[in-house]
Amino acid sequence: MASLNVGNLGEYLREQRRNAQLSLRQLADAAGVSNPYLSQIERGLRKPSAEVLQQVAKALRISAETLYVRAGILDAERDRDDVETRAVLLADPSLNERQKQVLLQIYESFRKENGFGTDADDAGGADDAARYEDATAGGTAGVAASIPGLDPRTTGGGDAGPQQTAG
Repeated sequence: MASLNVGNLGEYLREQRRNAQLSLRQLADAAGVSNPYLSQIERGLRKPSAEVLQQVAKALRISAETLYVRAGILDAERDRDDVETRAVLLADPSLNERQKQVLLQIYESFRKENGFGTDADDAGGADDAARYEDATAGGTAGVAASIPGLDPRTTGGGDAGPQQTAG
């Protein structure tokens, strides 16, 4: 089993907490852990469990997988780029939750197409890949139409620019 790198984890948690503009106390309350315990994690004095990391990740609205990798619970080499890409998408404050999920679905479609699907990706099944293949023929509107809950009219239409009329 990999050794825990809690110093790196603590620095990362502190950075994410500050980016989220949360005080230590606010994050502790949101995650359901004690303020002193969270402080010790941030300072690298405690080794949190996967459950605590999951609670903190949820409170920070970041990927729990990212914290698991930082803590050494998951193999850092296993899909590190994938985990980091997901974390960046999920942490982007300029996107709403629906937009983040749509981007993740599109990202997964591309990974599957290139042969990099993971076990977690298989939850959507083969029809995700089929929807992607059917949709890519229609440009961005086709991709948007293939994703449940996404209105293609809000994605800017197809690949062509807006229609112009002579005036």
